[in-house]
Amino acid sequence: MIRLRLVHAAVAFAALLLVACTATPPPVESKASLPEAAKPAEATADMSPAVLREHQRILGAYGGVYKDQKLQGLIEKTVGRLVAASDRPDLHYRVTVLNSQSINAFALPTGQIYVTRGLVALANDESELASVLAHEMGHVIARHAAIREEQAKQAALVGRVVTDVISDPEVGALALAKSKLALASFSRAQEFEADSIGIRVAARAGYDPYGAVRFLSSMEHNSELKPRQGGTMNPRAPDFLSSHPATPERITNAAATARQYAAQWNPQTTASLGIDDQRAYLADIDGIIFGEDPSEGFVRGRRFLHPRLGFTFTAPEGFTLENTAQAVLGVKRGGGAALRLDVVRVPAEQTLAGYLTSGWIDNIDPASVENFTVNGFPGATAAAKGDQWDFRLYAIRFGSDVYRFIFAAKHRTPETDHAFRESVGTFRRMSLAEIDDTKPLHLQVVTVGPGDTVEKLASRMVVADRQVERFRVLNGLGPGQRLKSGSEVKIVVE
Repeated sequence: MIRLRLVHAAVAFAALLLVACTATPPPVESKASLPEAAKPAEATADMSPAVLREHQRILGAYGGVYKDQKLQGLIEKTVGRLVAASDRPDLHYRVTVLNSQSINAFALPTGQIYVTRGLVALANDESELASVLAHEMGHVIARHAAIREEQAKQAALVGRVVTDVISDPEVGALALAKSKLALASFSRAQEFEADSIGIRVAARAGYDPYGAVRFLSSMEHNSELKPRQGGTMNPRAPDFLSSHPATPERITNAAATARQYAAQWNPQTTASLGIDDQRAYLADIDGIIFGEDPSEGFVRGRRFLHPRLGFTFTAPEGFTLENTAQAVLGVKRGGGAALRLDVVRVPAEQTLAGYLTSGWIDNIDPASVENFTVNGFPGATAAAKGDQWDFRLYAIRFGSDVYRFIFAAKHRTPETDHAFRESVGTFRRMSLAEIDDTKPLHLQVVTVGPGDTVEKLASRMVVADRQVERFRVLNGLGPGQRLKSGSEVKIVVE
């Protein structure tokens, strides 16, 4: 078995494609106060050390805080309205908008709620946004984090008992599997409970209870735009041991719950939905960054650029790249090859060949170690073999850092090695002109004209592929649904 301190690139990339709210971190003693709706994200002085550490970890993983006063005000107003209608108006919440393109939201048990700008961009009105925020409040209200932690402790205890007492490996595995099954099943129930609480609270607050159905449907359609990785790596396949139910299942349950509250909701007597509400929401999100923030590096097709660090490279043909806080991950269409690019510190006195053979990965082929130069930068390469994957490793010294490419293939051949080496050969320093020209993409809200069609407006989208499908998903349009003249829609522009 090849030993890596890192997750295998293909598995890590598949995990990134999962779209669901994140399991809550270990709980910290929660505290209640008089109703204060939502506090500014920057106010961290009253956080306990444990909560502050978790807060900083989340910021580090999701690109930090996305600072937009208009957007922050919208979310805090929505949370305040939900708090007043909830079963626990004594709780207060602090909302942080994360500078991430991922579509995600989660909450700490103390009332810290996190929502990504990617999620805000996907929503099409305040009721959809409210459904997500109310769902996360539902986790806090129901104390799911504390319950989950207790379940985790019990599962760990079973694991220790199995290790220490049970000598029969089959019996031990069965006992441990049962404990994990109970924990996962409970987590699925928590998600459905939070959906139910969220829809009830949103409806009480005057929001359309079907906002959750619409947004979950948009998430489902957005996931269909993700690259398919082949049979065993389909990120949308239901997984019984997953801590979150599959989106189609949640949509069905959310629709059933929404029907219970639909009679209580009257759009004619509230300002929660309709054209005016949607226009107000779109006005608040008009101009927000869409996709990756170039300050943290970004993907353009097979090319990755990092203007702040000043380098770029292009992945092999057929690869799809994903930028994360820890690494750039890529997987080839079909799932037969993957890559990871990250940065490591290697002492200046240590050779790159010496680093590759220093033990951070097993089963290095000594005959494969080779020094080389790429666009003026010293590098080294080596091959390693695992049980199911073959690896080609590269280390390139760029300034005071070393950039590490890890290529994995089910079956490494001279052709795959050539493709990997060609990709590494594209690693170079960005020119000043390239850095200056690097701008983030933004959402722009436009009014549909008399002659505008989905195809016509989609053609204005600055996206790499599938313009029409992405336009429909971004605007919550079903297959075949036409645009209405005078309505407003979102497009992606430079």
